[in-house]
Amino acid sequence: MGLLQEFKEFAVKGNAIDMAVGIVIGAAFNKIITSLVNDVIMPPIGLLLGGVDFKYLELVLKKATVFSATGEPLDAVALRYGLFINTLIDFLIVAFTIFVVIKAVNRLTRIRQAKGATK
Repeated sequence: MGLLQEFKEFAVKGNAIDMAVGIVIGAAFNKIITSLVNDVIMPPIGLLLGGVDFKYLELVLKKATVFSATGEPLDAVALRYGLFINTLIDFLIVAFTIFVVIKAVNRLTRIRQAKGATK
């Protein structure tokens, strides 16, 4: 079987379409989770910590300066740990959601196998 024939079978079986749908839904889900973290979860946490906005939490290693020869501004060098915390929370929510979905799929698979074995 040639490579072109194998690809044709792969695409026609629906695997490629299923994968594409999964990627699109995953991207949309990621936007929802990012908004949930940035707009719903982090503001109350920041308020409890004294009105801190996490996206601005950073440790400046070198302040912004102006390059003396050309007058061009040089950006500050900073460790933006607040953005890292937001991204970490994003990841944990997505990972937990995937865990719950896979757990449910595995449970349904076991139930279907048990019903098939009893027939």
